[in-house]
Amino acid sequence: FGFLHGFNVEEDLVGNLASMSTKERIKAIQKLPETMRKKRDIRNKVLKEITKKSRHRGAQPSCCTQCLQGAAVSFRRFGNTLSEYFHLLRIWHNALKIIGAEFGTSVLSYFVFLKWLLNFNLFSFLINFGFITIPQFLAAEPNNLSFTGLELFTGAGYFQETVLYYGFYTNATISKTENGPSYNMQLAYIFTVGTYFVICFLILLFSMAKSFYGNFVNPQAFSGNASKLLCTWDFNITNERAVKLKQKNLSTQIKEDLTEVNKEVVVFSVMERFVRISVHLLAWVASLGTAVAACTGVYFLSINNLKLFVKGHRNDLESQAAMLVLPVIASLLNALVPFFFSWLGHLERFQTPGQHIYVTITRIIILKMSIVGILCYYWLNIVATSESQCWETLVGQDIYRLVLVDFIFCLLGSFFGEFLRRIIGTTVFVSLGLPEFDIGRNVLDLIYAQTLTWIGILFSPLLPGIQMIAFLIVFFVKKVSLMRNCQPPRKVWRTAQMMTSFMLLLFCPSFLGVLSVTGVTVWRLKPSEGCGPFRGLSSMYAAVSEWIQILEGYTASKWVVWIYQNLITSELFFFILSTIVL
Repeated sequence: FGFLHGFNVEEDLVGNLASMSTKERIKAIQKLPETMRKKRDIRNKVLKEITKKSRHRGAQPSCCTQCLQGAAVSFRRFGNTLSEYFHLLRIWHNALKIIGAEFGTSVLSYFVFLKWLLNFNLFSFLINFGFITIPQFLAAEPNNLSFTGLELFTGAGYFQETVLYYGFYTNATISKTENGPSYNMQLAYIFTVGTYFVICFLILLFSMAKSFYGNFVNPQAFSGNASKLLCTWDFNITNERAVKLKQKNLSTQIKEDLTEVNKEVVVFSVMERFVRISVHLLAWVASLGTAVAACTGVYFLSINNLKLFVKGHRNDLESQAAMLVLPVIASLLNALVPFFFSWLGHLERFQTPGQHIYVTITRIIILKMSIVGILCYYWLNIVATSESQCWETLVGQDIYRLVLVDFIFCLLGSFFGEFLRRIIGTTVFVSLGLPEFDIGRNVLDLIYAQTLTWIGILFSPLLPGIQMIAFLIVFFVKKVSLMRNCQPPRKVWRTAQMMTSFMLLLFCPSFLGVLSVTGVTVWRLKPSEGCGPFRGLSSMYAAVSEWIQILEGYTASKWVVWIYQNLITSELFFFILSTIVL
């Protein structure tokens, strides 16, 4: 009898829903306290009931209406199928859910940021490859250099005469047929790079604004303690493993929120405050002194590196190995010094893990951006004025080696910093226990790598593709190392603002610094006479000025000339734009 009663109730529900309008029916089904599968069954029964009634009334739709309805259903099914396939292609989706459940949002924020940078470099690679590299293939001459395998590490030799570097690109107007459409490589090169940086600027601003609004201006719209407990369960989950994962994820998030609410305020005596301030000052003096010493070493090493290039490129093993000295030392400093900074942070004994992480991030960003600044000074003021035939390619090779060696050190950091630390903590010094994932150091490694990629785009257009592959490998290596070698943070804490901090650091000083370097290169430096698309010009920007002079003779292009003269070359326009943005 209970079964019959339930059947009658469902039959009455279907009849009531069938009598409603489409909009009311959709809202009513959404509000039903049932699983998604049950709601779909009810919806299908309602549609069958409506179809049965319409046939009974003789209200047969026209042929045109049937075709439109059939097409709409087909497109909807096709869209759902595509959505399912794209969901399967997001290979990191399940990994992020597991990391968030096991280690909390603080560690998860690193992997979300890494995934975001991976998509960023994919976009950059597609733009450069489509508008710069593919047209160059039409005008490329055969490469007569032999490939030895060492080029994979040095970036020199065979790669010198490929589309990997600036010096290989032609300054001619490419045309496949004699009277067909032409492609100006000079304009394509500078406009592609310029447009990419403008798009990056807008994407970073939008991402920062969105993250800032969600975490600072209106945080309750994105996370609420009561709603998290009562309203966030997904009734569509039926798999037992997925249910346990979701329960663990919600449990971790609620612990983080409760830790934020129940945060204790520790009151120190005057003597304790004096000791703490003294320790902090000594730690800052030690960290800044270490950064200055590292930058001094990189500067003198870079001067010695240039002497190797001026003497000429030799293909013997000793010369090839000498090229790797600068990137190895720079990467070694970037890998080892942050461990020292983390150790200083432990000595300072901050009250919360967030304070420890943010102070460590600040010290590491000072170190890494100082090293990048020294290298940029070396490239723009020493290499660019040297006697080399194609200084842009030399800079591109330097950046290629820095990116590659930094990637290798990143993988070695997972082995020595996490795997060996786990072995020592579980066998030799058991009191140490398992290591925790160092968020600050790992995030700054990503920002440093992305900064090198942005600087290198002008000198090596395909560098984002190399960095994209590196980030993809790093994602899975770090994920495996995290799951096997690390433990969750001992102190659970909420990190809603951490992604905003990452975006801010990526924008300033990283991206704004890169814009400054690119601006000096394009407007102030003289291109090489014998290579690259801007050979023979006083500056890269001179290609745009010459193009505008040609357009002045065409009436239909007067609006382009007006924009150039009144906006692009106007200091007032850039001053107003900078004021609005900043």
